[in-house]
Amino acid sequence: MSKPKKILVIRNDKLGDFMLAWPALSLLKKQYPESTITILIPSYTKPMAEICPWIDSIIIDDVHSTALKDALHLSKKIKTLNFDVSISLFSELRTALALWLARVPERLGPATKIAQLFLNLRLKQKRSLSLKPEYEYNTDLVRHFISLQGDRPLDSQEPPYLKFNQQEIIDLRQAYMDEHNIDNGYKLVFIHAGSGGSAINLSLQQFADLAIHLNKSTRLHFILTAGPDELDIASRLSELMHGTSHNIYHSTEGLINFSRLISICDLFISGSTGPLHIAGALNVCTVAFYPARRSATPLRWQTLNSEEKRIYFTPDSYQGEGDMSRIDVIECARKISKKYF
Repeated sequence: MSKPKKILVIRNDKLGDFMLAWPALSLLKKQYPESTITILIPSYTKPMAEICPWIDSIIIDDVHSTALKDALHLSKKIKTLNFDVSISLFSELRTALALWLARVPERLGPATKIAQLFLNLRLKQKRSLSLKPEYEYNTDLVRHFISLQGDRPLDSQEPPYLKFNQQEIIDLRQAYMDEHNIDNGYKLVFIHAGSGGSAINLSLQQFADLAIHLNKSTRLHFILTAGPDELDIASRLSELMHGTSHNIYHSTEGLINFSRLISICDLFISGSTGPLHIAGALNVCTVAFYPARRSATPLRWQTLNSEEKRIYFTPDSYQGEGDMSRIDVIECARKISKKYF
C-alpha cells in the first residue's frame, strides 16, 4: 500500500485542545516523515502551529456555523490542496461534510454524532465518558489510521513536546528577575486566574489565599499572568495578594512570547485553560483546578507534562459542578508544598 503523501489534520476548536493534539501530530510525522501534514485550526492558535515541528502547513478556519454555504466554502479550499487523507481529531458536521464534498479519499474521525455519516473511516471512542486523556483519544485515532495502512504504530514521543533554546530561557529568566528586582533565591510561581471564557475556575480570593499559604513554606515570587483581555482579572487578584512578592505579566506580545515566559517558571497554577496546556507541553510543573463535571475531568483534560510534574484538585462530587468553593485551598497549599517545595 502506498504511504500517504498529503494529510489534513483537523483540530479547529480551542487553544488547549490544539495543544493536546501535539502527541498525535508527533506520532503521525514520526511514522510518515515524508508526508506533508497540514492542520486546520482557528487563527488565534496559528502562532503555536507555526512553531510545532510536525506541522508543514496551515489552513485557517474561523467559521462556527452549520450553514451549507460555509461547508461548501471550506470544501473548495480543501479540494484545491488534493489531500490523500483527513484525520478529524475534532469532528463536527460542517467540517465532515466539507471533507466529503471535497472528495478526500480517506476520511477518518470519531464514530460519533451525525458527522460520522460523511466519514468513511471511523473509530468508536465515546469521549463523553472521559475514560482517558484527550491526548490519548487523539493519538488513538492516529494509531488506528496507521494500522489501517498496514503499518505498526511506532512508540509515542515523551515530553516535552514544546521546546525553546535552553540558554535563551536561562537568559530570559535572569533578565526578568533583574527587571523586577526579584532575588535569585526566589522560585517563580505563575498564577493564571483567567479562563478564556471556557473553564470554571477558582475565585480570585481562593487564588490569593492559595498564594498566601504557599508563601509560608518557601521564598516565592508570584507572576500573575493575564491574556490580552484579562488584565482586570490579574489586577483584582493583585489587590488580594497581601504580603506576597508578586507582579503582573500582561500578555500583549503574542502566544510565542507568552510561551517562552512560561518556560522560566518553577510552577504554573491555573484552571484547565490554554496556558495550562502550553505549560504541560513545555513539561514544567503544574497545579491544575478542575470543576466536578463529567466532561471536564482531571483525567480527560490531563496535561502533557510528566506524571511527577503535575498535581490537580477538584471538588469531591458531581453535585453543583460549578461550585469550586468546596475546594480547600489551604489543604491544596499543603499538598503543593509537599510535592514541589
